[in-house]
Amino acid sequence: MPASDPETAKTAAALTAAQRYYMQDLTMEAIAAELGTSRSSVSRLLSFARESGLVDIQIRSPFDRGLDIEQAILARHRVVAHVVPMPESISDVDRLERVAMTAGRLLGRFVDANMVVGVAWGSTLGALSRHLVKKPTHNSVIVQMNGAGNMQTTGIDYASEILHRFGEAYTAQVQQFPVPAFFDDPATREALWRERSTRRLLEIHGRMDVAVFGLGSPFAEVPSQVYIGGYLDAADYRSLSADGVVGDVATVFFRGDGTSDGIALNARASGPGLDRLRRVARRVCIVSGVQKLSSLRGALAGGLITDLVLDESLATALVADESGAPAR
Repeated sequence: MPASDPETAKTAAALTAAQRYYMQDLTMEAIAAELGTSRSSVSRLLSFARESGLVDIQIRSPFDRGLDIEQAILARHRVVAHVVPMPESISDVDRLERVAMTAGRLLGRFVDANMVVGVAWGSTLGALSRHLVKKPTHNSVIVQMNGAGNMQTTGIDYASEILHRFGEAYTAQVQQFPVPAFFDDPATREALWRERSTRRLLEIHGRMDVAVFGLGSPFAEVPSQVYIGGYLDAADYRSLSADGVVGDVATVFFRGDGTSDGIALNARASGPGLDRLRRVARRVCIVSGVQKLSSLRGALAGGLITDLVLDESLATALVADESGAPAR
C-alpha cells in the first residue's frame, strides 16, 4: 500500500505512539510533542492500536481467583479455560457482552494463515463477532458450520453478517452454508448431502482446524437463537424433552452425559455431528450465565471443548458443582 494511504498513515502513527508509550514509558504529552499533535490524538492512536491488534495487553495477577478455577477446570476436564471476572450482580446481557469482548481478543491466538475456521451462528457468536481484533491472515477460510434457514427466514442475512465480520477480521475467504437449520425429513437431508455443491462444503467442514461456537440452552436468560427464532415447534420441544436434551452445539443436541446417539432431532439437523466436531484440533467454546451450567457440563462430558471462555459466576458454579461444595 502507498505511504500516502490514510489507513496506512494512521497505522504507522498508532504503532509509533504505542512503541513510545508501552516500550519507552513516555507520557502522552511527550509523545504528542514528538509527533506534533495533541494529547487527545495520541490517546485515540493508542486506543486504535489496542483495537486493531497492534498492541496485546495481558494481565497476570497473583490475587486472581480465576486462576485457581482455570487450573481446576484444566485438571478435571483437560480444557484450557479463560475465566472473565465480573460482579455477580451484572445483568446476563452485560455478562455476555463482557465474555464476548474477552473472547474476541483471545481468538486471534488460535487463528492463523492456511487455516479453516468453522463458525456457528447464534446470540453468543453474534456478540463475539462485534469484538474481533483484526489479524490479517493468508489463504484462510471461514466456513459456516450449520444452516440457519427456517419457515420464517432463510437466515442468510443473520448468519452472513457474523461470517462477514470474521472474514474481515482475519482477511479470510467466507463460505456460507445455505441450508435449513433443520430439515423436515431426514431423507431430504441425506439427498442434499449427496449433491456435489453440498459435498464441497461438507469437505471443508472435514478440514476445520478451529471450530468456534456457543452453547445453546433452553434455560438461558439471554435465549439461544435456535430456541426463540422459530426453528422449533411444540412437537420438537416434546421430542427434546423425551430424549433428555440439555443443550446443543451448532444445532446438534446432546444430553447431560455428553451423548447424542438416538436423539431424534439430530437426524434432521444440519450441523456437524459431534463425532466430527471432536476431530477438530481446536474447539473454542464461548459461554456465559449460570443458566447454561447443565449445557456446559454436558459439552464437557462429551469432550466437545478444548478451549473455554466463560464468566466467573458460571466457572465458580461449575467447579463447586463438581466438588460437591455449595455454589456462591
